[in-house]
Parts: sequence; C-alpha cells; structure tokens
Amino acid sequence: MDTLRLGLAGFGTVGTGLAKILQENGEIIRARTGRDVAIKTVLVRDLAKKRAVALGPEVRLTANPDDLVNDPGIDVVVELMGGIDTARDLITRALGAGKHVVTANKHLLALHGPELSALAAAKGLGLFYEASVAGGIPIVQTLRESLGANRIERLVGIMNGTANYILSEMTTSHLDFATALKQAQDLGYAEADPTYDIEGLDTAHKLVVLIRLAYGRDFPLKDVPVRGITEVTPLDIELAREFGYRIKLLAQAREVDGRIEASVQPTLVKYTFLLARVGGNFNAVRVEGNAVGPILLHGQGAGDTPTGSAVMADIMAICRGLAVPGWKFDNTGFGNKPLPLADILPADESVSMHYFRFSVADRPGVMAAIAHAMAKHGISIAQAVQKGDMSGSDVPIVFLTHNARAAAVAETVREIDASSFTVRPTVHFPIL
Repeated sequence: MDTLRLGLAGFGTVGTGLAKILQENGEIIRARTGRDVAIKTVLVRDLAKKRAVALGPEVRLTANPDDLVNDPGIDVVVELMGGIDTARDLITRALGAGKHVVTANKHLLALHGPELSALAAAKGLGLFYEASVAGGIPIVQTLRESLGANRIERLVGIMNGTANYILSEMTTSHLDFATALKQAQDLGYAEADPTYDIEGLDTAHKLVVLIRLAYGRDFPLKDVPVRGITEVTPLDIELAREFGYRIKLLAQAREVDGRIEASVQPTLVKYTFLLARVGGNFNAVRVEGNAVGPILLHGQGAGDTPTGSAVMADIMAICRGLAVPGWKFDNTGFGNKPLPLADILPADESVSMHYFRFSVADRPGVMAAIAHAMAKHGISIAQAVQKGDMSGSDVPIVFLTHNARAAAVAETVREIDASSFTVRPTVHFPIL
C-alpha cells in the first residue's frame, strides 16, 4: 500500500517523540499496519530554531498552515501545537479539505469536541485523540472499544502528573507545597506558570473528554466543580496518613439515578487502594464496568515518547481503517450520533465521606461546639483527633465523617467559620 503521509502541526515535546518513534519503530509499524508512515511537512513557529530530533531532507518545514491543509499529498493532519483558536481553525480546515485528524489537544476537545466530531463524521473522516488524556495510557481506546459492552458505573483518575508529583513529594519527602512545586519546575514536570496543573483545570479538560466516551453525554466544562491542590498543607498530608489515607487530586465521574456527577478535587484515598500508591508524575485511571468490574490503567501521563506512542496508535488506527473499503470512523464511540447534554447532578447534592480540619482557639467546649454544629446539619462523625494539648492559640482538630451531602458540608463550614472559636477557615476534602 502507499505510504501514509503526515502533516505535523507543532514540533515540541510530543512532536519530537512521534518523530523518534517513526525513526526507531518503523518496521514494526509497517508490520502491524501493512504500510509505511512518514512525516511530509512540519508546521513550526520559528523556521531557524534548532530541532531536538533531526528530520530528513525529505521533510519540509513551514510556518504557513496552508501548506498542511492544501497539500493533496498529506493524508493526516496531526495537531500537537495546543491552544484553542488557531488549533480549532486548523482542524476545521483540515477536515474540510478531506484529511483525517489526530490531536492531543484536551482543552480544545473539552470546549469544542462535539462540533469537531460532528464535522469529521459528516465528512466520513477520523478524528482521533488518544493522546489528549493521560499521555501514554490507552484510556480513550479502552472506553470506546475494549469496554464498549459495559455500563460504566464509575470513573476515577489521577490525570495530571505535575499535581501528583507535588502531592507525592509532600507525602514521601515531607516538603511544603512551594518547595515541591519548585522541584517539579526544576525537573521539567511543571511549567513556569503551573496554574492549569495545580488548580485542577487541566484535569477537568481530560475528565470532560472521558465522560463523553464513558456515558455518551456531553458534560460542559463550565459545569465541572474544580478545586486545586494549593490549599493542601503538610499538616493535612500528615493527618491523612495517621488516618490511613493519602491525598490525591482526583477526577471522578459516576451515574446517579440517570444523572451524571463529576468533579475534580483533592481527595483522601485509603492507602490500601492502588490509586493511593501512584507516585511521582505517573497517571492512573480506574474504571468500573458493570460487566468487567474494576480495572486500573497506570503509566506515564506525559513525556515525548509516551504521549507520542498514543499519537502513533491513532495514526495506526487510521491506517487499518483505510485498509477496509467503506470503513466508517466512529469518532464518539456511539456511532457518531450527536451526544445529548448530560443531566447533571448538582454539586451540592453529591454525597461522600469527608475530612474536616478546624483550626480553633484555646477555649473550653470547642470540640463539643463543633460536634453540635455538625450534628445540626446531619453530619455524623466517624473519627476525631486533636493535635496538640490546647496550650497554644491555634489548635488543629480533625474529624472524619460518615457520608454527608455537600450542601450540608458547606452549611456546616460556613456556620463554624463564622463562630468565635475558629482561628482560620476550615479545610475540608472528600474521602473516596
């Protein structure tokens, strides 16, 4: 068969990883797909910049997107440049020109995935995005194909390596947040501006993509409740450990009586759970299917060749599809049907166990007053511990509760924080 030729938009970390894989694993790619795959043109910002991976003389560098869109010799446009408007325009034009598209752009997909999938379907083209979620972990294909016969009961994941590295270092090396973040930046795990990672926004983008695949419904990004890890302190890490938990930034989704509940927030995870043991910059996604039961996918969540491997898997899927006459690419996992909006469970109706840490004044009756306020709002205490001997002005008191509605938790926190016996705002996290 003819060579499948790629137009590559962006030649940063992932683009260079893809080039490495094509150079090193060309024979196995040919053996598995029946055809050669080659990069024809690379769209870059700076034509003079020195590249980390040498491209052959047959590869053209360009700063003009038209050279990817209008070239009839390019079969697949691979979008790895990130951003929203420029990437959206490129993908839209590529699909309009009859080219299949592979992208790693989770933010773009979270915002505009349904419309781009609809355009690809109308054109009879493939829109693939395995690399958009969890790097080298094959979670997109797993949900779309391998678990296609399952009703997904729950999806829980650690999907940001930067946040996981920071929390892991705070746990194992006893670092404070600022020091762990600086270390992550020095190692290249965190950007100079780490906002999207540490505030949970990057994880939310990925969760929206997975909800569509798992439940066949569109959960708008703006409706995902998101909390980052900046309020997690070494004291919380220590106290969670004393209770037998680790704190992880989790993305979660599940179906509750026909409605979808979803969130991204720091969560206490029992230390015996495999998710609690996912360390460093690794990612993991746990999926519970009604037929298969629970499975855990674990691996590198970022990096040149891990993410490049996911991009290459999509390119190989296009190769196989093109080998079958009349093959229709299913871009949504639901036969390219338009996905309805999710019926969303309001965040304040969410129910889970909770961790509370109160910083209180050195006064008699404080513990009883807090317990009374919690009982007033229907929150039942499972465990309690007081740190220190009440001889200072700022004494931590920690409660783990039984299941409680988020609305009751919020009311309790507001009431206690407005009282005269708290020194600073209450810290609270859900428990998985």
